Amino acid sequence: MKKEVAAMPYVSVPGMLRWGAGEFRDRLATTYKKDGRWQSLTYGQFYQRVLMAARGLRKLGVGPGDKVAILSENRVGWIIADLGILTARAISVPIYATNTPEQVAYVLEHSGARIVFVSTRLQYEKLMAVRERLPQLEMVIAFERFIGDRSLPVFHLYQLSEISHPISAEEQAELEAEIDRIGRDDLLTLIYTSGTTGAPKGVMLTHGNFLVDAWLGLDRLQGRDKQETFLSFLPLSHVLERTAGYYAALMSGSRIVFAESIDKVVENMVEVKPTAMVSVPRLFEKIYSRIYENVHLMSPPKRQLFHRAIEVGREYVYRRYVERRPAGLLRARYRFYDRLIFSKIRQKFGGNMRFFISGGAPLDKTINEFMWIIGIPTFEGYGLTETSPAITLNSLDQIRFGSVGRPLDLTEVKLAEDGELLVRGPQLMKGYYRNEQATAEAMKDGWLHTGDIARIDEEGYVYIVDRKKELIVTAGGKNIAPQPLENELKLDKYISQAFVYGDRKPYLVALITPNMERLIELGHQKNLDYFDVEELVANEKVRAVFAERIAQLNAKLPSYETIKKFVLLPRDFSVEGGELTPTLKLKRKVIYEKYRERIEALYDQNGQSANSKNQQGDRQ
Repeated sequence: MKKEVAAMPYVSVPGMLRWGAGEFRDRLATTYKKDGRWQSLTYGQFYQRVLMAARGLRKLGVGPGDKVAILSENRVGWIIADLGILTARAISVPIYATNTPEQVAYVLEHSGARIVFVSTRLQYEKLMAVRERLPQLEMVIAFERFIGDRSLPVFHLYQLSEISHPISAEEQAELEAEIDRIGRDDLLTLIYTSGTTGAPKGVMLTHGNFLVDAWLGLDRLQGRDKQETFLSFLPLSHVLERTAGYYAALMSGSRIVFAESIDKVVENMVEVKPTAMVSVPRLFEKIYSRIYENVHLMSPPKRQLFHRAIEVGREYVYRRYVERRPAGLLRARYRFYDRLIFSKIRQKFGGNMRFFISGGAPLDKTINEFMWIIGIPTFEGYGLTETSPAITLNSLDQIRFGSVGRPLDLTEVKLAEDGELLVRGPQLMKGYYRNEQATAEAMKDGWLHTGDIARIDEEGYVYIVDRKKELIVTAGGKNIAPQPLENELKLDKYISQAFVYGDRKPYLVALITPNMERLIELGHQKNLDYFDVEELVANEKVRAVFAERIAQLNAKLPSYETIKKFVLLPRDFSVEGGELTPTLKLKRKVIYEKYRERIEALYDQNGQSANSKNQQGDRQ
């Protein structure tokens, strides 16, 4: 292993926290809102809270190899529970807070967890709804106070931790002796994949997997010694936030601030003024759309000024960061527009934002360029739950827009004959829990088969084309990646989300969800009478507008990639509706099954759909 990684002053995640409590004792480790007020814990205080939780778990008989689940949205209790579990040498099993009772039951049954940390009564009620399926479940530890059922007793985290009894020197020595017994190859967690297809698989990741991945990621971003304020809103149950926004943050002595909810992220940005965030593309898509909506409302001279600023900004970004040439007078022009326009946009992010990390799904190239232009570099990377997660990452020194960056140090990539990306490195999982067949299918000769089709340029930058299983093969034999088309559609001011379909079909079709604000505005502009959104999206004048927007995209595409027909839906895809994973990726099989009749009707050869006559692409 590379000398730098081998020189890490710790071999486990609890060992890393113990080291941090010594190095950064009085520095703020985490901030969260309680009873309407922001409160914080220093590294020293946070470490003591973790030791208290570990003490309580050990008294309950939790020990090496035991599975303990966490069913909660992001909050400080989540990371105290996680690190407490690990300090007791047990294995943490995170469960998405958005999971249904049946999904929760599957994870608990499969992992064999007998204790679960939950955030609220709502999560506890999910357990009670499937109680008969979970005979091994003994108790619940809650982050909020409520009374449970006798059949499944509930204790508060403070009760478990015996918060009024500080850790004694003897207790601390015993717990730290346990930390010293944790090896780099010891199992840290089971993360159950969100399951865009099939049943979730329990990915087995070690302490070394996470530590090396975080270490190498910080090295790529030159951030190992830089103190940041991370605003956390992505689910900690997902490996991206867990590594990049949690373990890597603690590794660098940074502060983790927990957003109150996903709906309050923008408000919390202004309040806490973060310097860094981890996100998925959906946030950037919404930011981009909202900014351009405001530009749309400007006077013509102001709109022209804005677009000129973007042109200058793009030229400056490419010259400085991509071509790495002196900016000369272009720097002064950029600074002029920065003071006039871009600095004001950055205030919407709190004013201190230095960078974003984007992962989980492809980020549209235009949107990524825009973030750099306004002065907030957004580093797109690529990875999987199975790789802890980062495999590749862009940075200030290594950036190619449209790519997911170069491989991290110690990480090898290559392409199979069919273009599938294969990966080998120290961040690879041990395998799938209790699923040797799936492990053997995914890992062959030390290489992980990612399931993604990619290309690698001569400089080593990796470009993800699409999921191997999601490539559309038309009846005419054309291979089409749906995600680039969907991303292009989502750039339109009237379109919120898109799903492109056409496997083994003569042409492509799409499900479109409208930007509701712009849709209602369109209804007012055209003086339309309607009872509800369903009636509005069915209006011929509205459909004609969307047909025209799609025709504009079709004009830029080869005929076999054009979208011939579409369905306009009255609501967004959502996690609650089952169409999205917790990290907001499309569940393609679920969407197809849910809207099968409407999709198949677009291929009815006996008659045209209502929108086909408005689609110029039908004649291509």
